[in-house]
Amino acid sequence: MEADRPAAQPALASPAPAASKPGKGRALSSLAWRQELVKLTIVAVVGLVAGQLFSHVLAGFTVAIVVYLANQMRHLRHLRLWLMAPKHYQLPEPSGIWGEVFEALQVLDKRNRKRKKKLAEIVAEFQASTAALPDGAVVLGEHGEILWFNRAAQSLLGLRSSQDVGIRIANLIRHPNFTDYIAGDSYSGEVEVPSPINRNIALALRIIPYGNNQRLMIVRDISEVRRLEHARRDFVSNASHELRTPLTVLRGYLDMLEPDTRDGKGLAAWRMPVTEMRNQAVRMESLINDMLKLARLEADGYDHRLDVLDIPSMLARTVEEAKAMSKGQHRFEVNIQPQLFLCGREIEAQSILSNLVTNAVRYTPPGGVIRVNWWGDAEGAHFSVVDSGIGIEAADIPRLTERFYRVDVGRSRASGGTGLGLSIVKHALERHDGRLRIDSELGAGSTFRCDFPPHRVDGHEALPVSGNIVH
Repeated sequence: MEADRPAAQPALASPAPAASKPGKGRALSSLAWRQELVKLTIVAVVGLVAGQLFSHVLAGFTVAIVVYLANQMRHLRHLRLWLMAPKHYQLPEPSGIWGEVFEALQVLDKRNRKRKKKLAEIVAEFQASTAALPDGAVVLGEHGEILWFNRAAQSLLGLRSSQDVGIRIANLIRHPNFTDYIAGDSYSGEVEVPSPINRNIALALRIIPYGNNQRLMIVRDISEVRRLEHARRDFVSNASHELRTPLTVLRGYLDMLEPDTRDGKGLAAWRMPVTEMRNQAVRMESLINDMLKLARLEADGYDHRLDVLDIPSMLARTVEEAKAMSKGQHRFEVNIQPQLFLCGREIEAQSILSNLVTNAVRYTPPGGVIRVNWWGDAEGAHFSVVDSGIGIEAADIPRLTERFYRVDVGRSRASGGTGLGLSIVKHALERHDGRLRIDSELGAGSTFRCDFPPHRVDGHEALPVSGNIVH
């Protein structure tokens, strides 16, 4: 970012000196060298003649050579003084080879001054345009030291140009998330931290490597976005809670009316409408429960206390519930590694297991196969559900974890899906430092796999590689 680093910029066009023409440059150099040799020869001859006159030929020759060398040293002194302070010292204009050297140096210096001036103008324009950005920009050196920052970064991070330039950014932003982010050197995605000067301001930091081991850190104020997300979550949570009471009353009356709609009863003609209303009330209740569960997962007040979860037992219960839901229409193949436990929250882990298994039941035609696997290896613990169902198009896979996104709206509603199951799985996995992988082919079934890191596995230092089959 400094203006005196021209090597990183392309050479700028400038009037070429006389030496830039190859033929003329070689002619001048040859002439200058011939003049210098003639001068040396004359000095030597004069010394020899003077020594002959005084009967000391060697002494005369030596004195002449010393005088010649003293003149060369004088020119070297001029060159040294000019190199030390080119702006405050003017080179002489001697003849011969030294005159050509001094002239070439002055032309080169003039060209470099023009280049530095142009680079300084470019840097000034860049800094002026960057200073006008609403996002902060901080240029970091090879070791994370601050080289430059704009006004937005100054206001968001509380940087001071006179004191903070040269200081490592990790010493100013002391937050565990940022410390891990900058130490990782991968710089994938961005990290959220509170502002060092105001804990109520949420910042998103992203580091972009460029140039010669330099990095550009972009700082965005996301406080308003987070406030809107909080407002949305509060609205969903409050609205869901408020809807629960009238829905409970409505379903209660429908349950009371259902016996009277059976054959031979007074409301037999209303059997279909009452049954449909009751089914929709059950679906709405399920939707409200999922919305509340998702709101809890997204809430900031997360309890970091972890329990050791007996995933094999939880998964066995989940499979039994799925078999009851299937009513014998599907074949289940279960591969559960015993004594492989997970550190986490039971409610959230159960949401992951049940949503993926019940989804497989919903979207696998009768007679299909559903495979449930739980195993561990050196990379952690893994849970997968493989079905032989309808499959998913490749274009739909990236959007499956969005709220209310359905590949087949009619089929999803008919099967009782709310469109929130995979969104719940995604958020619950994030709470367990896990990730969801989806592989599917239309008409050939789907595979949903959850990967948990080793530090989430109870006793992960001695993870077995294979498990036993449990039916």
